[in-house]
Formats: sequence, structure tokens, C-alpha cells
Amino acid sequence: MKEKVYFIPSRTDDDAGISTKVANLIAGRNLLGFVKENDFIALKTHFGEGGSSGWVRPVHVKTIGELIMKKNAFPFLTETSTLYKGHRNNAVSHIALAHRHGFGYEKTGLPLIMSDGLIGDEETEVKIPGRIYTSVKIARMLAKVQGFIAFTHFTGHLGTGFGAALKNIGMGCASRKGKMVQHSTMKPKIDPKLCTLCGECEKWCPAVAISLGEESAVIDRSKCIGCGQCLAVCRFDAVKYNWGASYADLQKKVVEHAFGVAMLHRGRMLFLNYLTRISKDCDCMSSYEQVAPDIGVLISRDPVAVDAASIDLVEKTLGKKFAEVSYNIPYRIQIEYSREIGFGSPDYELEEVL
Repeated sequence: MKEKVYFIPSRTDDDAGISTKVANLIAGRNLLGFVKENDFIALKTHFGEGGSSGWVRPVHVKTIGELIMKKNAFPFLTETSTLYKGHRNNAVSHIALAHRHGFGYEKTGLPLIMSDGLIGDEETEVKIPGRIYTSVKIARMLAKVQGFIAFTHFTGHLGTGFGAALKNIGMGCASRKGKMVQHSTMKPKIDPKLCTLCGECEKWCPAVAISLGEESAVIDRSKCIGCGQCLAVCRFDAVKYNWGASYADLQKKVVEHAFGVAMLHRGRMLFLNYLTRISKDCDCMSSYEQVAPDIGVLISRDPVAVDAASIDLVEKTLGKKFAEVSYNIPYRIQIEYSREIGFGSPDYELEEVL
């Protein structure tokens, strides 16, 4: 049976108008039927980074949050910390950035709670029927909520070709360790030029694999378990990894982590992909280059179906492969691998709603 994907077309970036149409569709089709009184509902989005301008605007989460509150439930905005150094690699600076971009309570009416704690190390292990993993590490708080909604800006991506719902939840809902295993194939090293000998990595290493040398911290690779704790606590960017996982491996790992999130909330999820301000790079980048016209919003209960419909619709609008305007990467691996492991369905029925 094909999964239903709803399509609200829009050729402009009229956020207020689009959000009203989305809210009317969701209410009219009872897409929030899984929300019950006193439920905690996580609204996962991306707050942008630096000067980027593509991220989903606050009005969109606000309108859906209002629908949930009418059901006497408790919606809240959530995100997780990044691995890289920037404005989003810990809860304090990440929340401050969200406020600067208009996601504060006074603008959205929604509290903002980080799902993975102060530094991204609060996690839960979720068993999955994967081929790479038998379990994945997901931000801990997501196991405690009764429903999950993802607001995703469709973009290009230098590692996965395109980023949409699967990447938003697979990478975006993983703990710091979960993100690390998706990206890295090697154990960490210490850059002596950046190490300040502060001792935090030694203090927090669960394998007692780190000691302080004369010039820098030193990792005993025979003891290292590759957990990423040193990366999480280092404030000086002195812990280095090899981010050389292949495109195929990365996409498959993202999919399996997304599967973990879905395992937590079967039948209690909704995915909204915004095909507006489509950029060459993901919203983690400070640069912004629009590479496709605004198309509209796609909505589904299935993250695989909504992503398959998204890339199809983008390429139909462009009249060419997305790789020709973004990165030349075999990006449909993530869709087909989802089918292979029995996660979601790439087969969909598109219903246009004017």
C-alpha cells in the first residue's frame, strides 16, 4: 500500500500564508489524531547557523504548536548539539542562537528543551533490525515523549547529496556518540597545538584511555572505545576524528539512526518537508545559495515517503537531477536502503491540496 503524502504548493516564501494552509490541512485531515491530553509532543526543527537564511521559520512551529495545545497536550521545541564547533555545539549557545533567530517563547509560545542535555551526551540505546547496527544511540529525552513532529528544510548536503526528514531525524536526533559513529571510522587523536592540558578529557574518559603528557593529552588507542566523550567535553577543538566515511556508508548509518527514532514513536509521528529557499548546502553552513525555486510543503506520516516525494518533486521542477545544482553524490541510497531494511516506504501517493 502506498503512503499518502500531501502537497501544498507555494511559489513564494509567504511563511504566514503557508503556515495557515498547513495548519488547516493538518486539522482537516486529523493528522494529529495521535495526540492525547497531557501528552508531551516534541517538535524537532533546525534553528539555522550563523547567517544562513534557509531554515524553517518560527511561524510554522508556532501554528502547529497551537493546534497541539488545543488538545490540552504539551508541545515543545527541541534540538540536539552538533559535533562541529559553532553556535550549536552545546545547549547554552544553541538555545541563545535559537532565540536570536526568533524561536524564543515570546515568538512561538513553545518552550525550548534540548533532547540530549547540556553537551550532547544524554542518550538512550534503541534496538533496531539494522544491518550495520543492532542498536543506535538516540537523544535520551525523545524516549520520554508521546509524540514526535519533524519540521525539515529540504537542502543539498555535501555528505548525503540532499538532506530532508531522514537526515533531520537520523543525524539530528542522535546523541553526540550517535552522530560520531555516523561520521567517523577511526578513533580520535589529540592535536597538541590546540590542547591546553585542561584535563577535562582525562577526567571524563570512561575507558581511562587518556593521560596528560608534557605537551598535550595523550590517547591510548589500545584502551580507547571510540565513545566520543573526549570530543564532547573538549572546549578547544583539540580532539580530532577522521570524517572520511563513504557517502554510501554515511547515508545507511543516517537511515538506521532514523529507524531508531521511528521505533520509539510508531504511529505517533508527523513529517513536514519545506521545499522553499532550497539551498546548495545544509542549514548548518553559514553560507546560503538558493539552487531551486520555491515549491511548497510536503506532509506525511512516513519519513521515507515524504523524502522520496520531495526529491522527485524537486527534480521534476528543475527538469534535471538535483546533483547538477548541488553535489554530485548518489543521494538516493538513503531512500532505497530504507526499503531494503523495511523502514518506511519509498512508494507514495501524492495528493495536492490547494
